[in-house]
Amino acid sequence: MNIVVVGYGEMLDAIIAGINSTKHTIVGVFRHENVVYNPVNRILHDLFKPSNNLLFIRSLELYDIKAKSVNSEKFREEVKRLDTDLIIVGSWSEKFSIQTINTPKVACINVHPSLLPKYRGPNPYIQVIKNMENKTGITFHLMDVNYDTGAMLLQAETDISEEETGLSLKLKCTELARKQVPVLLNGLMKKIANSVSQNEKESSYYHNVPISDSIINFEEQSSIEITRNIRAFTPWVQCHIPYNNEFFTFKIYKVMEKTSKKAPGTIVKKTNDALYIVCKDSTVIKFSGLRLKRPLINLFTTLYIKKFVKTETKAV
Repeated sequence: MNIVVVGYGEMLDAIIAGINSTKHTIVGVFRHENVVYNPVNRILHDLFKPSNNLLFIRSLELYDIKAKSVNSEKFREEVKRLDTDLIIVGSWSEKFSIQTINTPKVACINVHPSLLPKYRGPNPYIQVIKNMENKTGITFHLMDVNYDTGAMLLQAETDISEEETGLSLKLKCTELARKQVPVLLNGLMKKIANSVSQNEKESSYYHNVPISDSIINFEEQSSIEITRNIRAFTPWVQCHIPYNNEFFTFKIYKVMEKTSKKAPGTIVKKTNDALYIVCKDSTVIKFSGLRLKRPLINLFTTLYIKKFVKTETKAV
């Protein structure tokens, strides 16, 4: 089959690598830089700061499709010109129009990094960790005009470890996608890849996490909730410790063995670059490598901690 791959980041590379291990042909790749940049800026970006996706595409000598959108006439013309059987999508920001979905001869297929119909939406890596799931996975599904609602073709599971971060889980899922693309294509060729409608009663959709969720609330969150959120947000969002009208970022956190009888949020100890703070469950977490969030002011973090941060006060 002739396949056009659409996507960005690690998932795009994974899908390309998976297809490239089969006898099927990648006739074109449409990458996200086409949507993010205008044509002139894209050319400059590709020339002076090429993305990892572009370098990978070039290394395999694949055709780099140029268009402004997946819903543009130019993109659909290219899909037709390339005699495309399948479009396979791995991470994308645009909703596909019905005209684009119907352009390839066989189907337009998306790979979503969750076990649909649960965790539809833009970043399920964060949500499954925040919600203490112990399993997630990927779903290859037919695309329709809604987000992540099309009939399912193939699913594969992976475990979520107790130390999982959003990044490590993303890499697990992309590797799983790479391994499962050949399985999907083999099933389509043998006509054994049956589509299964999603059960709407079991569905859930999560929007992007609001930035306010990255502010740690020691009075309302246990140490488990706090550390889980930190792991879930990594590497997309830095969690912040509030103190008066400032916010601290941190490089390292460690749950201490000793608990405290102090009220949640109390700073029980400090050093030049670390704070020990009580959580809702009386557990103390040490945050080190502190840095004030505000530009310029952050150069004086150590001085600020020495002069203005007091033990027995609260991180609020």
